[in-house]
Amino acid sequence: MYKTPCSRLSGFVGVSVKQKLARNVPRCNQIARSLIQLHRRDPSNWLTYQHFNFLKRQYVSKNTSELHQRAIPKQAPVLTIVDERDDSVERQVEQVPTISPAATDTGPQAEDATHKPQDKLSILKSTAENAAAQNVSVSHMTGTPDEPPHVQVETEEEKQARLDRQWKQLKVDRADLPDIYARLSKIKLTALVVTTAAAGFAMAPVPFDSVMFFVSSLGTGLASCAANSINQYFEVPFDSNMNRTKNRPLVRGQISPLHAVSFALACGVPGVALLTLAVNPLTGFLGALNIFLYTCCYTPLKRLSITNTWVGAVVGAIPPVMGWTAATGCLEPGALLLGGFLYSWQFPHFNALSWNLREDYSRGGYRMMSVTHPAMCKRVALRHSLGLIGLSTLAPVLDVTTWTFPIISLPINLYISYLAFRFYHKGDRSSARKLFFCSLWHLPMLLLLALTCKKYSRNQEGAALPPASLPLTFPAS
Repeated sequence: MYKTPCSRLSGFVGVSVKQKLARNVPRCNQIARSLIQLHRRDPSNWLTYQHFNFLKRQYVSKNTSELHQRAIPKQAPVLTIVDERDDSVERQVEQVPTISPAATDTGPQAEDATHKPQDKLSILKSTAENAAAQNVSVSHMTGTPDEPPHVQVETEEEKQARLDRQWKQLKVDRADLPDIYARLSKIKLTALVVTTAAAGFAMAPVPFDSVMFFVSSLGTGLASCAANSINQYFEVPFDSNMNRTKNRPLVRGQISPLHAVSFALACGVPGVALLTLAVNPLTGFLGALNIFLYTCCYTPLKRLSITNTWVGAVVGAIPPVMGWTAATGCLEPGALLLGGFLYSWQFPHFNALSWNLREDYSRGGYRMMSVTHPAMCKRVALRHSLGLIGLSTLAPVLDVTTWTFPIISLPINLYISYLAFRFYHKGDRSSARKLFFCSLWHLPMLLLLALTCKKYSRNQEGAALPPASLPLTFPAS
């Protein structure tokens, strides 16, 4: 216990003082219950042992007037199963008195011992007869004399429900596949993605190439179908808790997970290959990047942090940039401006949508601004609605549109900003619903106005620049 000479000396002194106090108990009764100082280093911090409890306690540190004591933790008893061959248990079982069956009729106490087995047998027979009679009476009362009372007849509805819960081979009708694929790929969202990509292609300051337009739109649509299918594959256990998503094909079991992943691969691989080989590598890279951001970043972030809304806004802003790069073959400020339009538009659109679906998102375990940060949700929607006015003013500065565009787009931008302000001020379902429905027609109207005010870029000779496709052609210097 004592490892140094100083410790041995202090221990020896402590033991001697303890013996002296033990001899004079009446006078030092109170002192004997106190703590005995064994070794002092400085007046403010010294180590002691607790009296009569050396071996059960650890060191105690005293700082000025406070005493801090740390006892050795006592191990909790471990609950174990009693051994079958425990002698104490066997003795307890042997001490339990046996219970003999009660006699049905009273007779003379003094009988011959040879008649006891016959009496026990007759008692058992009479007990069995009484039990059988009771069962017969109960069966007559229930009206089913042919069936035991404890047997429950299974109805056709219960049988069908039990069979539906069983694992069985999934059979999909080919006639239902188009509808299943459309819901698996979120056909409305895919149509919006293709529309914004087409707007980016049309806004590019180059002559319109119909073949390139069709190829880029097809590749963008296939990439969107793949991303949405993988998203639904990952969110099956969470979609089943939400009223808005509980009827999706994977949740209802209309299609197997392997089938869904195969459909995603059948769309994603040709889509990215088409964008890369038939359009240009930059557009193919943006398509693959968008699939990665949507499936591997946005989807898991929905259950981790509210930053998923900003990541999702980036995902929605990439399709018009893809359309621009498909037409020009390069990334220009005009493409970033169109991406900025989509980025800012998504906040009033999605925040208003999620505001009326807060209960659903909460049940699904999604961390949305409307659920965890409602004040921020309203504030961000208003901020980005006002940002659309600034972006519209920036369009003619970057030579994307003429100066007519910020003027004719000002009324619709002011209107959505007004609805966003009402949503920020009231924060009720009605204001959120009005803002959401306004955002549905605001975006196509804004892109249409920008297309009508488009500014064409021309070279020094006055001819319009040719569209960029594979192989890329550059004008001779």
